[in-house]
Amino acid sequence: MPKPYPKEFRQNVIEVARSREAGTTLKEIAKDFGISESCLTNWIAIADRQDGNKPAAAVSDSGELREARRRIRLLEQENEVLRRAAAYLSQANLPKMMYPLVRELAAQDAPIRVPVTVTCRVLKLARAPYYRWLANPVTDADWVEAHRANALFDAHRDDPEFGYRLLADEARDAGQEMCDRTAWAICSSNAWWSVFGKKRAKKGRPGPPAHDDRVQRDFTATGPNQLWLTDITEHRTREGKVFMCAVKDVWSNRLLGYSISSRMKARLAVQALEHAVDTRARAGVDVAGCIVHSDRGSQFRSRKYLRALSRHDLLGSMGQVGSSADNAAMESWFALLQKNVLDRRTWDTRDQLRLAIVTWTERTYHRRRRQARLGKLT
Repeated sequence: MPKPYPKEFRQNVIEVARSREAGTTLKEIAKDFGISESCLTNWIAIADRQDGNKPAAAVSDSGELREARRRIRLLEQENEVLRRAAAYLSQANLPKMMYPLVRELAAQDAPIRVPVTVTCRVLKLARAPYYRWLANPVTDADWVEAHRANALFDAHRDDPEFGYRLLADEARDAGQEMCDRTAWAICSSNAWWSVFGKKRAKKGRPGPPAHDDRVQRDFTATGPNQLWLTDITEHRTREGKVFMCAVKDVWSNRLLGYSISSRMKARLAVQALEHAVDTRARAGVDVAGCIVHSDRGSQFRSRKYLRALSRHDLLGSMGQVGSSADNAAMESWFALLQKNVLDRRTWDTRDQLRLAIVTWTERTYHRRRRQARLGKLT
């Protein structure tokens, strides 16, 4: 049984089909991407149903509909709680107490008012302590810590070169008794450091390679699936950067797999590698023993990527630091992409650039551009 196409590949094909020009048929697009017309039609129909583009049948306002609306409203409230909690916890300078967030969500003027019961259930908080806090938001401990922080701040403002021990001595002279450890905790949480007591971190070179260089700049192969090259490129749009990781077979110059995202993480390299393996698996070809050559980027040295190589019995290879010639064949393909797509115009959105890359790769590079190494064949 053939393996299903990757989800990212299906989404790219569907978006190209939806944004096709007048006069372009689905049959032509399916041929460009190497799939059948019926397969593309089914993908578009499923996507339309998932996006809600097809009209739904009329339903009476019954008890089931009311229950469904209630469930939707509850899900919206739970989603609002998780969204606001993530934003609240990402603020570095705020104390990580969730009770103020519960109060904000339950306020009458909140955009999406969430009952206290729902918020406490989602955040796994007990309601009784929350109501006790609501009756007395400022505890005695908070009151004492605030006065200690004021004394430490006054001493730090007067003498910025003092460390936390000297600041604690000044605060004790001002009448705020505390141990040195308490003074350190308060100064650390507020980033009150001595002007010359905090060393700056040094930017280091990339870590040791996960693999030896098995290629040695010899970008030749006597058959398919002997040597694959991979690398990551980036390009700007008005929305932000777009990152692309690609995997190319040296023997045929075919782009076996690629992944496009707005973030350059290890998952980007893993998805491109999985796409390449799936492409060969659909043709019934075993890729065990193939060399996958890359640079020393952190994405290619991550545990996720190394596990993916081991899972498919692939051999890793890495070039030297700061030497683009060690992966020159892949850099050459990215230069071709740069001239034909990336630098042709200014891109407004990430989706716009992603569709342009996918269309040029599948339609022009794979099926129309002739390769000198293949005897002027595509």
